[in-house]
Amino acid sequence: MKRYIQIHPNDLAAVALSPLPKGTVVRIGEDTVRLLEDIPQGHKFALTDIAAGQPVIKYNAPIGIAKEAIPAGAWIHIHNLKTGLGEVLEYSYSPKALPLAPADECFFRGYRRKDGSVGIRNEIWIIPTVGCVNSVAGAIERKAQRYVTGTIEAVKAFPHPYGCSQMGDDQENTRTILADLIRHPNAGGVLVLGLGCENSNIDVLKGYLGEYDPGRIRFLVCQESRNEVGDALELIGELAEYAGRFQREPVSCSELVIGMKCGGSDGLSGITANPTVGRFSDLLIARGGTTILTEVPEMFGAETLLMNRCINEKVFEDTVKLVNGFKDYFMRHGQTIYENPSPGNKKGGISTLEDKSLGCTQKSGSAPVSGVLAYGDQVRRKGLNLLSAPGNDLVASTALAAAGAHMVLFTTGRGTPFASPVPTMKISSNSLLAEKKPDWIDFNCGTLVTEDEDPDVLARELFDRVIETASGRTVKSEEAGCHDMAIFRQGVTL
Repeated sequence: MKRYIQIHPNDLAAVALSPLPKGTVVRIGEDTVRLLEDIPQGHKFALTDIAAGQPVIKYNAPIGIAKEAIPAGAWIHIHNLKTGLGEVLEYSYSPKALPLAPADECFFRGYRRKDGSVGIRNEIWIIPTVGCVNSVAGAIERKAQRYVTGTIEAVKAFPHPYGCSQMGDDQENTRTILADLIRHPNAGGVLVLGLGCENSNIDVLKGYLGEYDPGRIRFLVCQESRNEVGDALELIGELAEYAGRFQREPVSCSELVIGMKCGGSDGLSGITANPTVGRFSDLLIARGGTTILTEVPEMFGAETLLMNRCINEKVFEDTVKLVNGFKDYFMRHGQTIYENPSPGNKKGGISTLEDKSLGCTQKSGSAPVSGVLAYGDQVRRKGLNLLSAPGNDLVASTALAAAGAHMVLFTTGRGTPFASPVPTMKISSNSLLAEKKPDWIDFNCGTLVTEDEDPDVLARELFDRVIETASGRTVKSEEAGCHDMAIFRQGVTL
């Protein structure tokens, strides 16, 4: 079992892969360092003397500035390390993108819809247009479970507190995200449940949907119904009859779209789980598939690595706008851009936003960046895409689903039970979490440390698990009945 790791030969800091007591002698190549204090799992220690004001190097990149002199063998964390990041920056394009070698085609078993799109689930979704009908949607969901039969895999309602008393971008975001979800191919049938007097009412939403299949999408305005629950159940019965005709069939994995997100990260996330997802992303893209990376604030400090992988200057410019636009969002609201990481991140060993971002972006693998999506946009280009959304787990994961992700790979070092509108596979960075929370965790990357597993072998195992999940294998959050959504709110409430 590995006890510590120097991620790159140029790094001035190494990471404890298991708790290391004071006095432990660490050997990196021909050099040795004796630890001056206890180092918790996932935390950093100095491999050489670091002067005050000197950048601390990890992942072959600065993760911050030493606040004081740090001797070799000392613990490096928030007490002696600070961010070195600035505000809105200017960037230059230095392309370093290398296309991936094509790989053999593979297949999953999905549901082909009438418009040619493909879903990995055949569910019936109840989508409220406004929070006022959330409890009605919940009552309909509970009473409609009798329709979960045959190829109908679930009936789910997606309550949210939006749809009225909104202005500007907030109102636009709500309408766009709701329309994206209504069109999502994981739903074989959708009941759009309106109140009748809200800003984002059904007639308004129809304008965002464009052409739609009336057999697959039905509408109910509660204020126009004497018994909205009873009427809704009749409509769901019709939707179930329609959706029940779909059967799984072989589909090329080139049509698979996978969202990538992390949350509750620890010091091992950027060493085990996130790089494994990055290798998975390369495996899928090499077969013509698509992945989406989001949570823009957790690109700060690692953004140039993504910018230099852009396929052309236009995509580079879009990435610059993505990053600086999100920084401007913080500044407009008078907030510190780098007020990150969270208390849980710090407890797990992450000290600065650079430290967090360099680990977070490991999920992008090595593929060129082929496209940049605004919040609410749906993916159009195959390959690796960047999506504008905040770091918040529910908001970002919902944005991934709305962008067209069939499922979300969610890496975590601390654990979380939540789910998004699409299957949300939890991937642990450490084996302790996988053992402690078996009802949350679907896939454990901690074996890279505890069992010294081959990273490429583990990535292939994850790839196979994703194909199985796309073909119908349920994830833990589905088995627990979790299905959450949240929309990005930025402005005032009337």
